[in-house]
Amino acid sequence: MAKEKDVSLKVRPLDDRVVVEPLEAEEKTAGGILLPDSAKQKPQRGRVLAVGPGKLNDKGERMVLSVHKGDEVIYGRYSGSDVEVDGREVKIMREGDILAKVTK
Repeated sequence: MAKEKDVSLKVRPLDDRVVVEPLEAEEKTAGGILLPDSAKQKPQRGRVLAVGPGKLNDKGERMVLSVHKGDEVIYGRYSGSDVEVDGREVKIMREGDILAKVTK
């Protein structure tokens, strides 16, 4: 699903929301057993496609987000909303739903 090439979306997330494209679920177990579609778990990793400008604090200033476009992230299993944009399935979630950023 997620590709390395630069992708332009026709959506712009608001406040502290992030658009994430889920990475494909594992097709094999660590032992090499192939999994049927019904046994695959929902992916919890994805690539950030777009980020909002940040949430406003009490002083009216924008708070900077910790994730940026292109980051690979881990998010909660049932977090965010599944939306189809330009024929692609993406998740729109708040930055707080992201559990970790994957570093290389």
